[in-house]
Amino acid sequence: MDQHTAGRGGAVWALVITSIASFMAALDNLVVTTALPSIKESLGGGLEELEWTVNAYTLTFAVLLMTGAALGDRFGRRRLFMVGLGIFTAASAAAALSPGISELIAFRAVQGVGAAIMMPLTLTLLTAAVPPARRGMALGIFGAVTGLAVASGPLVGGSLTEHVSWQWIFWLNVPIGLILLPVARLRLRESSAPDARLDLPGTLLVSAGLFGIVYALVSAAGDGWTSPTVLTGLIIGTALLAWFVRHGLVAKNPVLPMRLFRDRAFFGINIAGLLMFLGMFGSIFLLSQFLQSGLGYTPTEAGLRMLPWTGMPMLVAPIAGYLSDRYGGRPVVVTGLALQALGLALFAIILAPDVSYAAQLPGLIVGGIGMAMYFAPAASLVMSSVRDDEQGIASGSNNALREVGGALGVAVLASVFAARGGFESPQAFSDGTVPALWIGSGAVALGALVALMIPGRRATAETPAPEPAEDRTTVAA
Repeated sequence: MDQHTAGRGGAVWALVITSIASFMAALDNLVVTTALPSIKESLGGGLEELEWTVNAYTLTFAVLLMTGAALGDRFGRRRLFMVGLGIFTAASAAAALSPGISELIAFRAVQGVGAAIMMPLTLTLLTAAVPPARRGMALGIFGAVTGLAVASGPLVGGSLTEHVSWQWIFWLNVPIGLILLPVARLRLRESSAPDARLDLPGTLLVSAGLFGIVYALVSAAGDGWTSPTVLTGLIIGTALLAWFVRHGLVAKNPVLPMRLFRDRAFFGINIAGLLMFLGMFGSIFLLSQFLQSGLGYTPTEAGLRMLPWTGMPMLVAPIAGYLSDRYGGRPVVVTGLALQALGLALFAIILAPDVSYAAQLPGLIVGGIGMAMYFAPAASLVMSSVRDDEQGIASGSNNALREVGGALGVAVLASVFAARGGFESPQAFSDGTVPALWIGSGAVALGALVALMIPGRRATAETPAPEPAEDRTTVAA
């Protein structure tokens, strides 16, 4: 086998392995949403516990993503990828065996730890294995598989919950993980960046700060916005995040170098991604429950009815990718975010306990097209906004900010829902969901405005390319 063929085979294996791992981690963001009513019935708990069932995963995932990238650079990307995959797989089995809601929340948090180690290394391993000439296509396939996880999450969760049991949304990961571990060991090449350093102070600051803010937002529904618990969480959390920003400006090797945000492309796509996930993820959290608790659909019916929204990326992503190649990423991302905001607004306008599915379709379809147009060029915009030696931290920070957006979205929109409605009746559920959807729509619309900061193709072409960094990557056979 010649070197070209061997390299090509390695690139294909890297694409397959990293795409499957990304699918698992992305699926677990949304697979639980349509199972929430069944989990509530089986294990008990109220709105706060349901929020933590989602946010325990997204929060640990978000705050440890950049640490996962740094650990991989320091101790070996393939090795740490396998460690993260092993933790994720074991925690999935433990979540399926949870005897109560508290245990489920705890194991969901451990799942997030595994995903945080695994996920940022998927893009790094893939980018290193694929030649630059084929990298765009590989990243497009990778993004499409991640989009498939978003599309199938509510449907997979609903179908397994209805026809087997909610535990199987977690058991599903176990055989996939057990098969993927030896394949990754045999087919992925090891690489590292020996000069990489861990930033424990920065990790502790961002972890504690985000936990304080999300805990306060989740607690606000039951304790009230002026309660000592909520105010303390908001004040301390904000102060710690401000300290984290300062740390990122002055530290020698911060977990998130704030200098990266001086680049308009990096700032625009990352902040737009945070706002996109805030509006989208929080809305899916509420709508997946409204379709069951408000309209009386079964879990499977709820997942199927969401497919025009969550499944649209599978149809539109290739077209969006073509438009991105032809006209640049900025107009595609901005248009996608504007359409997602419009879709949520259309849903907020028509939402009622007796709303027909035909009335829901315009919002679902428009939102789905918008989601696809955002996802298609997003990864390429992130990776092209930094130097090659910064792609690991860029991937980690982008994923982290999107997950932070998702966690905040669930907490913020659920707080609005609790303040204006509740689970008492379909009308109460509708009364709480409508204002939350308007907040979600506004957040995504703001993301569209922020995305206008991304330089267009002409501006990018006129900007001199950064000096290539010294290649410190070591490769083992």
